[in-house]
Amino acid sequence: MLSYFFQGLTLGAALILPLGPQNAFVLNQGIRRQYHLMIASLCAISDLLLICGGIFGGSALLMQSPWLLAIVTWGGVAFLLWYGWGALRTALSSSVELASAEVLKQGRWKIVATVLAVTWLNPHVYLDTFVVLGSLGGQLADEPKRWFALGTVSASILWFYGLALLAAWLAPRLRTAKAQRMINGVVGLVMWFIALQLAHDGVRHISSLMG
Repeated sequence: MLSYFFQGLTLGAALILPLGPQNAFVLNQGIRRQYHLMIASLCAISDLLLICGGIFGGSALLMQSPWLLAIVTWGGVAFLLWYGWGALRTALSSSVELASAEVLKQGRWKIVATVLAVTWLNPHVYLDTFVVLGSLGGQLADEPKRWFALGTVSASILWFYGLALLAAWLAPRLRTAKAQRMINGVVGLVMWFIALQLAHDGVRHISSLMG
């Protein structure tokens, strides 16, 4: 059964490694050392729920509800554009130290709401967990399926805690004004790039529904 575990671990790592909204947020909060372990925990728990939902039958719900996918897609577009604008505004601020200080004043619940939005309003996460993992893991027998899910969840746990701890460890080097401008600029551009991709997919999806 270990072969199914490592198959899930490898596939989970391949899906989670590319820089996206969730990873960018974990990285940023790790550099700020602001609730970074709590954020890693929320991301890991969210992935656990999404992965298990996809592998153990949730993919059918998404595939049978095209309008649900469309709603999630456009909600994600709006959120990513808003979040990306905030990051770019910080990067272009005349005083990046003051802008970063304002971000550090955010309360715990606002950060929790943001990380949940970054995770659950990103349609890519449903495609990865419900479509890709659901179609592969859902075909397995019960025992291999559990080992496959365990491997995929383990990849998420290792990645999010590792990213948060590494970012916190490198924080003294990454919290300079120049580094903060670069990081926020990259995060903002990534958010907008993903938002444009989602908008393009959303328009195509709506056209197929209307057609």
